Amino acid sequence: MSSTDPKSYTEEHKELAERIGNQIAGAIANAQLFSEHKRTQKALEESELRFRDLYDHAPLGYHEYDHEGRITNVNGTDLEMLGYSQEEMIGQYIWKFNVGEDIVRQQVLEKLQGLRPPGHSLERTYRRRGGTVFPVLIEDRLILDEKGRIKGIRCTIQDITERKRAEEELARSNKELEQMAYVASHDLQEPLRMVTSYVQLLARRYKGKLDGDADEFIGFAVDGAARMQQLINDLLTYSRVGTRGKKFEPTDCEIILGQVLENLQIAIEEKRAIVTHDPLPTILADNVQLGQLFQNLIGNAIKFQGHEPPHVHVSASHNENGWVFSVRDNGIGIAPEYAERIFVIFQRLHTREKYPGTGIGLAVCKKIVERHGGRIWVESQPGKGATFYFTVPGEGE
Repeated sequence: MSSTDPKSYTEEHKELAERIGNQIAGAIANAQLFSEHKRTQKALEESELRFRDLYDHAPLGYHEYDHEGRITNVNGTDLEMLGYSQEEMIGQYIWKFNVGEDIVRQQVLEKLQGLRPPGHSLERTYRRRGGTVFPVLIEDRLILDEKGRIKGIRCTIQDITERKRAEEELARSNKELEQMAYVASHDLQEPLRMVTSYVQLLARRYKGKLDGDADEFIGFAVDGAARMQQLINDLLTYSRVGTRGKKFEPTDCEIILGQVLENLQIAIEEKRAIVTHDPLPTILADNVQLGQLFQNLIGNAIKFQGHEPPHVHVSASHNENGWVFSVRDNGIGIAPEYAERIFVIFQRLHTREKYPGTGIGLAVCKKIVERHGGRIWVESQPGKGATFYFTVPGEGE
């Protein structure tokens, strides 16, 4: 067939039309891709702007430093806290902005060398431009490369000036209240001793010689004076937790528990109680207050018994934050809604006639635990016993 054949001519036009169509389709596709790319690029730019705005105006300061400790990135909040510009901070050693520069430098380099783990809720003191200082709370994380090697550290920084001021004010107020409670309780001792002595003298001299009402009234007076004496003694104990405490020293908890069980021997025998324990550690503590803590918790477990003779078990376990002690019993238990109330001074869940006491024992426990840097809580259900937990920071042995 010749090149001028109508059929051949038609096929050539079809092929040409297909090529042109493909080119047009490709051009349209490329145009669509280009348009999509532009939209994506614009979205990314907008996202980066939003991120940068959030980053610079975040409520927490933020910075990063490299394997040498030189600052590589810093946000606006951090700059505002310190009073420097970005140009003034980038490239500077991070410890230059800390009080205790030499100590911070050593700690930072140890972290960068993998000799010290990153800090959680680490308190430091920063120095502003002009020399004023302020406390901060730092959380830092390692920056690793693709091979898992340390190439820097990123930190968030919170200015805790107001919190520290509130803590100092609270501590000052508590100290004043403790002193007032101590003075008031101490000054009440002498007149109360006089009242108690004369009431007891009346009871001894005139019991059975007057009418029945007089004997009953004298009995009320003697009982009231005795309870007032116990209340004052407990208040003195409470006020002295923070002011008369001993220095923390290595304390063998098993020895302390043994002494406590000797003190409670009469109550243990009367109630046919069983007190067991797991191996207990040696910790840094005030040994007198630790004994008081164990005695109050075990004494309560014995006092608030259920239908069965009391069975109390003491144990301790270690975690990353320190030691967690537990005192578990099979007593009457506590409703969950009262789990916090019982640690408040003078708060009672039962009448004095049913369970004697002043309602101060667990408040003293809370104060002792907090003085040691820990916390105390209870897990319980009515009729199913209770487990009191308290923590003590530190490694122990």
